[in-house]
Amino acid sequence: MSAQWKKRLPGLCMLAVGIAFICLGILREENLVVFKKAAAICLECIGIG
Repeated sequence: MSAQWKKRLPGLCMLAVGIAFICLGILREENLVVFKKAAAICLECIGIG
């Protein structure tokens, strides 16, 4: 393995883990919960909700 790959390997591993967690969250439909909470917070900020 070259020195360039040894420098990039930790970053690429973290990227792969991050992508895996995002996909897992989407499969569990957690993104819908996050959007629902974000909408509620935004409506409260402007005084509607």
